Amino acid sequence: MHEKKIAVLVGSLRRGSYARKTALNVIEMFPAGYRAEIVEIGELPLYNFDYDDPNETGFPVPESYTRFRERIKAAAGVLFVSAENNRTIPACLKNAVDIGSKPNSDVAWKNKPTAIISHSVGKMGGYSASKNLRLALSYFDMPILGQPEVFLGNSPDLFDAEGRIHVESTRAFLQGHIDRFVALIEKHAA
Repeated sequence: MHEKKIAVLVGSLRRGSYARKTALNVIEMFPAGYRAEIVEIGELPLYNFDYDDPNETGFPVPESYTRFRERIKAAAGVLFVSAENNRTIPACLKNAVDIGSKPNSDVAWKNKPTAIISHSVGKMGGYSASKNLRLALSYFDMPILGQPEVFLGNSPDLFDAEGRIHVESTRAFLQGHIDRFVALIEKHAA
């Protein structure tokens, strides 16, 4: 049986972030036959179209761009787990979205099944980040998991000292989200 790869993008560069802790918890929720892994985005240089412009010869495409794009293209689906920064998505995540959007002839995101989990330390649960990310991704004709959306509010209260989500209702809600995401991937499998 061929394992389906899930690219997990974490919208925070901090090693101990709640977004990363959430991602590590939900990675374990995928069924047999799936392998979800975090695709690191912190080393990606800021996007510059000169890298992808065939008329520009002095700007070779960074190797990190090529590796990132290939990992996204090889994935059966993409899971975004992000905090909210200043009522939008963190810069590192928007940069990754932009990098995956080029070159125009080979967009990594095209038709890729997608799910989004957002969180915040406050009560809104990253609502604005999720909506802004959906808007950015809508350009790529990506099937995106809909209702119920996942906005985890008061995220510091969800974790125990080992970084495990200890609120059983939250774990069950996230498991349901992952189950629906897997169903979306199966529906769109080539």
